[in-house]
Amino acid sequence: MEDEVLIRLHLAEELREANYTVIEAASGDEAITLLSSVDDIGMVLTDVRMPGNVDGMALAQWTRKVFPSIKIVLISSEVHSGMPHEFDACFAKPIRLDDLMRCVRKLLPKAEHGGSPSR
Repeated sequence: MEDEVLIRLHLAEELREANYTVIEAASGDEAITLLSSVDDIGMVLTDVRMPGNVDGMALAQWTRKVFPSIKIVLISSEVHSGMPHEFDACFAKPIRLDDLMRCVRKLLPKAEHGGSPSR
């Protein structure tokens, strides 16, 4: 959906302005391809609903299994306590940018301002 693309672009731009390196994926399938081919990824930020064969929950599960050190932040319109624990943080929509940025800084303290890149 167009608004989801705009949200992704906005979040990516905010992270870049905070000096994080960002690699965007338009689908879960594309995210798996990127995760498999790019080194030094520190975090995956994903929505539950994504186009393609791999949704955000499946992406989180795959990432946790294959790359257990990568931090996973999930965004969902329906956050509830019974959700699986394949992620390090979870945000309900609409997401508050200040809360997300605090979370990213906590999960990737060395990445901002010249440390290891996050993607």
